[in-house]
Amino acid sequence: MKIHEYQAKEILRQFNVATPEGVPAFTADEAVDAAKKIGGDVWVVKAQIHAGGRGKGGGVKIAKSRDEVRELADQILGMNLVTHQTGPEGKTVKRLLIEQGVNIDRELYVGVTLDRAAKRNTMMVSTEGGMEIEKVAEETPEKIVKESVTPGGTLEAYQARKLAYALGLEGAAFKKGVKFLQALYEAYVSTDASLAEINPLVVTKEGDVMALDAKMNFDDNALFRHPDILDYRDVDEEDPLEVEASKSDLNYIKLDGNVGCMVNGAGLAMATMDIIKLAGGEPANFLDVGGGANKETVAEGFKIILADDNVKALLVNIFGGIVRCDRVAQGVIDAAKETNVGVPIVVRLEGTNAEEAADLLNASDLSFEVASSLQDAAGKVTGVLNR
Repeated sequence: MKIHEYQAKEILRQFNVATPEGVPAFTADEAVDAAKKIGGDVWVVKAQIHAGGRGKGGGVKIAKSRDEVRELADQILGMNLVTHQTGPEGKTVKRLLIEQGVNIDRELYVGVTLDRAAKRNTMMVSTEGGMEIEKVAEETPEKIVKESVTPGGTLEAYQARKLAYALGLEGAAFKKGVKFLQALYEAYVSTDASLAEINPLVVTKEGDVMALDAKMNFDDNALFRHPDILDYRDVDEEDPLEVEASKSDLNYIKLDGNVGCMVNGAGLAMATMDIIKLAGGEPANFLDVGGGANKETVAEGFKIILADDNVKALLVNIFGGIVRCDRVAQGVIDAAKETNVGVPIVVRLEGTNAEEAADLLNASDLSFEVASSLQDAAGKVTGVLNR
């Protein structure tokens, strides 16, 4: 789950991670009130969407008067903000963060995530703050310094000092940087985050070290332990079909292709998408209906997949281990009738009672294409698109 910048900073402050003073706003009037509350004579008006690159897209502006705060808030609220992470369709700005102006001396980078190769949480720092870390990794990987943490442990003081040194921090800023890095790691672990990224981490001319921007993502499987974080969820920032699928405990991710996929099991779903690509097709989605596929889950899956107008054919690929294939087949038949599926359907069922399932599908009055293997299924579903 993703959250907004201002929400991430609210969490970070609970762990004594230094951030500029800021207040969220949903209207221009609230933006002006926020500027009054913060005080000073320079504010930053920031669009709040679940995407990076907001500044380049025109979603981050500096105001030097309250009138300018109002003017910029009016401009940014409701705008369609397009960044490298939103895609060409962009996202509508519905929230703002009004933040105190900061006297920046240096911009740095720090992030924490799971390094799957090392099997450890890893903190990364770079002197190239304000840039996309992927670009830094590609062009100047030597400028990224990493420290991995022992499972169950914490970022040790010597590790934080090594990272602070790599950032070129000195004097009071060095000491503050060490505390910042340890506090950030504690926030990451304590909230079951999957990512905590500060870009940029700034050193001010006064010698303070703080998170000028903040991004946090969380492990969905751990949110039951954090109802306060779950309350931050903004479904307006999520794909409507993905939101609808989550209500039925279906794992759905929309893609750009035209072959709808309904599969049980994440690994099998990935393999299904791969073989569709190999057969010359383009998967329209990832959809894992889970191990207990039945009439209800299949019907809901059909509705969600077919809500995507790009879907021109549908591949159902179920392995009958926990659930019998003949029961799944009957569920597919019933669900197809109820939802009035108007695109060709290719079905591949393998496992317990697979032959009985094929007989049911062939005997139905619906025009299913029954596949004998995964490769056959991919060939059939891409073939119907070319007829």
